[in-house]
Amino acid sequence: MWADGGHTGRPVIWTKEELQLTVQIVTRSDDVSGFMVLPRRWCVERTCAWLFRSRRLVRDYETLPTVHEWMVMWTMTMLMSRRPAHRRA
Repeated sequence: MWADGGHTGRPVIWTKEELQLTVQIVTRSDDVSGFMVLPRRWCVERTCAWLFRSRRLVRDYETLPTVHEWMVMWTMTMLMSRRPAHRRA
C-alpha cells in the first residue's frame, strides 16, 4: 500500500498491526529543484484528487471517524463502479 509523506507514524503502525499490510511512504526529495517524476507518487496524488471531488469529503462534516470512513468507501465505490461502464473504441 502506498501513502503520502504526511501519513507516517501511528497510521503506519496501526495498518501493519491491525490490517497486516505494509505501507510504503512515497516522499518527494528536497534536494531536487524543479519537476522530478517519483515512482508511485502519482497514484497517491490521483487517488486523493478523486476523493476530494466528493463534496462530503472536502470538508470535515462528520464528527465520528467511522462515518468519515464509510463516506470514503462510498465515494470509492461510486468511482470504481463507473469504470467498467466506459468502453474505449
